[in-house]
Amino acid sequence: LLTTTMVLLSSAICTKSGKVLVARQFMEISRSRIEGLLAAFPKLMNSDDQHTFIETDSVRYVYQPMEQLYMVLITTKNSNILEDLETLRLFAKVVPDYCSSLTEHAVLERSFELIFAFDEIIALGYRENVSLFSIRTFTEMESHDEQIHKLRQQAKEREVKAEMKRKAKELKDRAKMGGPSSQTYSSSQSSYSPPKMSTSMVSKPKPSVSKTTTKKKSKGGRGMKLGGKGKSKDFVAALIEEGEEVAEEEAPIVATPSQQQQQAQDVDENREPVHVVIEEKITLVANRDGGLEQMEVKGNMQVHVSSDEVAKVRIHCSKGNSSVPFTTHPNVDKKAFASTGVIGLKKADRPFPLNTGVGVLRWRINGADDGDIPLTVNCWPNVNNDGSCDVNIDYELQAEHVSLKDVTITVPLPPSSTSSPVVENVEGSYEFDRANNVLYWRIPVIDSENNEGAIEFSVSGSDADDFFPVNVDFASEALYSQLTVESVEVIGGGDTVFSSNILFSTDSYEIV
Repeated sequence: LLTTTMVLLSSAICTKSGKVLVARQFMEISRSRIEGLLAAFPKLMNSDDQHTFIETDSVRYVYQPMEQLYMVLITTKNSNILEDLETLRLFAKVVPDYCSSLTEHAVLERSFELIFAFDEIIALGYRENVSLFSIRTFTEMESHDEQIHKLRQQAKEREVKAEMKRKAKELKDRAKMGGPSSQTYSSSQSSYSPPKMSTSMVSKPKPSVSKTTTKKKSKGGRGMKLGGKGKSKDFVAALIEEGEEVAEEEAPIVATPSQQQQQAQDVDENREPVHVVIEEKITLVANRDGGLEQMEVKGNMQVHVSSDEVAKVRIHCSKGNSSVPFTTHPNVDKKAFASTGVIGLKKADRPFPLNTGVGVLRWRINGADDGDIPLTVNCWPNVNNDGSCDVNIDYELQAEHVSLKDVTITVPLPPSSTSSPVVENVEGSYEFDRANNVLYWRIPVIDSENNEGAIEFSVSGSDADDFFPVNVDFASEALYSQLTVESVEVIGGGDTVFSSNILFSTDSYEIV
């Protein structure tokens, strides 16, 4: 029975073919009735109709297309159509906020989260006075008591770890003094020595001590040594000795020296006998009004020669920006570079040193005005009366001769924020780092064809200064100075193939 007190009966997400993915009813209505209403929806739509609502004898459908899906609200005919459309827009904002993409799989994967969010919007058929930000806050259900419990649990864990370390140290001291503990372990002294753990701990205890004997024999004439590379490893070795299981430690992010050497060898295999390395680093500080406070670009060029046959070379360069103050090495012909852009030794019959990087050129550019900034970033925080803050950030590429890749804009968030930011519009992708309380905005490429973009999000906060400084990181294979290497000439032998590694990146890039 549909009475005049009912406003919104159901909300649903369905495909264009009429398949219902998620449906939430807000009034007392039978399942067969709601299934019949939703099944009739695709048949009532007219592709030529410009309206986003359909009225029948009993109900009104208000809908909005979302790529291959439809967001549908079923209301009574006497409900306010303007309020229905406003409610529909809020529903349509909630769906992409919870789903990574507007596909059938993504909606089904986050169906329960969507239902919880829908319940925050509608109560007993009427819309609640909520925003997208408050919906996110309510559904996350931050609990102060839960935080207190976690802190107490962490304190207990720290106490247990400290007690275990103390006992491990006591075992080690007894072993060194030759006390009862050393006699207890004397039978295993000659056949056991804990394995070295350079990158990871042992994940499972060995079935027997004798298996480690084949790997490494302990040296005689010494007391038992539980490791030898720090208290933590002493403790791990002691636990392994007693038959305890030890969790495996994650491999280090930083490559080991052997890995670095292997990487260097791989790079060397891709190099030509003449290899040119050019690197530029930019240090920039801009104010939040878009003005330049400080800017410096430092660059250098190195030449690596690995063969006697091409040791006597000249490098032909193109100086795109004639105002850049280049400085050549004392052994490089300064006049030749100034007039023709050719880098060569003053003594033409003198070869470049083999298998070493030789610095031949360097430069430094100091920015003077706002137009020198390669990438402008503007951050606009707007504090609301309800304790939230709407933030708009936009960028624009001014140095269109460079193509910036892997751009990451890091925005600090207020310390008082208790929930993740609600992003309503973004160019590229974003990531919220809860541990560091920052928002990472990532843009794969910024170039002359994609020279501007923006992000808009809301978060709890009452001070606009909390969103600064904004840090920017990027890399480019085109130099800010516009210097390029055109060819390499072997003296007396013509041009030769060469390889190059060109990088323009940030050292420090802040908006304060």
